[in-house]
Amino acid sequence: MTRPILLVDDHAAIRRGISDILTAEIDGLEFGFAGSEAEAMKALGNKAWDLVTVDLNLPGRGGLDLIRDIKALDRPPKILVYTMHSEDQLGIRALRAGADGYLTKDAHPDEIVVAVRALLQGRRYIGAVLADQLATAVVEPESGSPHEGLSEREYQVLVRLASGHSLTQIGEELSLSVKTVSTYRSRVLEKLHLTRNSELVRYALKHKLIE
Repeated sequence: MTRPILLVDDHAAIRRGISDILTAEIDGLEFGFAGSEAEAMKALGNKAWDLVTVDLNLPGRGGLDLIRDIKALDRPPKILVYTMHSEDQLGIRALRAGADGYLTKDAHPDEIVVAVRALLQGRRYIGAVLADQLATAVVEPESGSPHEGLSEREYQVLVRLASGHSLTQIGEELSLSVKTVSTYRSRVLEKLHLTRNSELVRYALKHKLIE
């Protein structure tokens, strides 16, 4: 039986690398490829997929929005997040959006094989770091931190600004205009009750959004 998997990443080399790794270890896989949220939704409308891998840093609408759109389908496939963002940054957000697994791109290639096998068998895949976060979230009450109310794009801009990225760099990374990034920056500052980038850095460090 063929198991169709849709690989969603804006870098063709990453998509090809994932397919090569999985083909070498798991029999009977069939792959489709998408480089954006729009391409992914088109592919999902044309075919039934058992599993979708999603990069969170997609051009246009981001990966978390794509996860929500996939989960809204009548028969949604399993979703494995495969991203550069650490579990600390977006792990719980991705799971709350509807992801069934979370894996960072710096993980050993064997891990994506294990993760895909788990999801195809109907199980979840969560690494040790994210498992610890989830355990803490269950034991401790919700913190109610202001950044929890940020949208996906606002959160991404927050993390990048706090990491020292310029508006131009952020625009290039997120496929947004500098003007749009500046608007997101203003929204973030307003929602977090801050006034300048240096305060964003202190906030992000305090809440462990960056290292």
